[in-house]
Amino acid sequence: MSDQDTHVDVIIVGAGISGIGAACHLQKKSPNRSFAILEARENIGGTWDLFRYPGIRSDSDMYTLGYSFKPWKEGAAIADGDSILKYLSETVAEHDLAGKIRFGKRVSKAEWSTSRASWTLTIRDGKSGEEETLSCNYLFMCSGYYNYEKGYLPEFKGYEDYEGEIAHPQHWPSELDHTGKKVVVIGSGATAVTIVPAMAESAAHVTMLQRSPSYVASRPQSDGMANGLRKFLPAWLAYKIVRVKNVLLTMAFFSLSRRYPAAIKQRLIKLVKEELGPDFDVKTHFTPNYNPWDQRLCAVPDADLFDVLREKRASVVTDHIDHFTKTGIALTSGKELEADIIVPATGLQLQSLGGMDLVVDEKPIAIGETTNYKGFTLSNVPNFAWTVGYTNASWTLKADLTSNYVCRLLNHMEKHGYSVCVPQLDEDMPDSGPILDLSSGYIQRSLDLIPKQGTKQPWRIHHNYVADLLHLKFERVEDGVMQFS
Repeated sequence: MSDQDTHVDVIIVGAGISGIGAACHLQKKSPNRSFAILEARENIGGTWDLFRYPGIRSDSDMYTLGYSFKPWKEGAAIADGDSILKYLSETVAEHDLAGKIRFGKRVSKAEWSTSRASWTLTIRDGKSGEEETLSCNYLFMCSGYYNYEKGYLPEFKGYEDYEGEIAHPQHWPSELDHTGKKVVVIGSGATAVTIVPAMAESAAHVTMLQRSPSYVASRPQSDGMANGLRKFLPAWLAYKIVRVKNVLLTMAFFSLSRRYPAAIKQRLIKLVKEELGPDFDVKTHFTPNYNPWDQRLCAVPDADLFDVLREKRASVVTDHIDHFTKTGIALTSGKELEADIIVPATGLQLQSLGGMDLVVDEKPIAIGETTNYKGFTLSNVPNFAWTVGYTNASWTLKADLTSNYVCRLLNHMEKHGYSVCVPQLDEDMPDSGPILDLSSGYIQRSLDLIPKQGTKQPWRIHHNYVADLLHLKFERVEDGVMQFS
């Protein structure tokens, strides 16, 4: 797409793992459609380019986080951020997508016109600040649901009094040297359990300060079955086999967690006790007050977090922050943690559609008042898709299914001469809560930004890959709810 082009068939917003995948599917399965990718940042990768904190890695295995069409061939199944970026760069090169991406283009508004059957996008250039407009027939949002500008930071009393260094994971200072320093990491989620063992490699000591525990489980860094199969089978076949295996195992574990929460909780805590030994206070520091999968499980590769705790290079403190001091953090228990560096791994901020305004026929759309259709689009919003991955499995599994379905939809429209498709919501359909059904703080803080789900199909979210595969791959596109004109 040249700078002179002002209209394409499909605009993909976001050049992260979702947007690159969407472009590959579109190019192969809907080859008659012209498309462009708009990326607000100056690089591909999205999350994997933004986050640069020590130890940054996936918490899903790459046999399911990877694309269905591109085998993961590296030895490590739990991959670091640089390896994932390399994988994405290879995908862009192999599919010749570089010329389709326009960097530094932030979409501030998308306006649909029924009379023209098209979207008009208002775009701000990241360098010049100038605005321009582009139009398209179909808008495919692949910008995730996180605010890339800032993460969540609670209002800590005395925060400005602290005289040491503060490093937020979302804006990690490249020049920060933690060698020989005392570090306090605030949080107990996936980011914290990643940073703590990574910084403990060279820090004097790292303390993980948490208000309450999370479920943490060790899993192998490498997949022995995958590495073994690649010795005898073509890479693509080994990848498919391991992908199916990991999908089924993940689904089984989630299902068991929801059906038998007490038993799974007991099992997870027992595994932590085996890792840390009888003298560690697992009840205080690793026994959550919620059921498994009410929040996302934290996976640690090859027990790296437990290793640094056993070796006393790191420790866990479960307490509440009273206030920051000049030299650290004072706790409500009366204790004080001294710190040369504080890392507030306090969570993410949700943001719908990259923060852009959505307007349909001059009527602003409030995302929290819409209902999600088939897990990929919004009620009464025409020619629109939004990739939202799984919370209980790898993001890309759902992203692949979404892209496949969008291609089916576009091909159906082309075949029958349709220019508009819109899912019409029955006004009597009750909602059953947001599409993201976790109790995690970052979700509960932002319920007004999350689409609702209905009580029956096609408005009900499965959170189940096999069910979604059956619905999105084999169900009729013309289902009586999606209206075409």
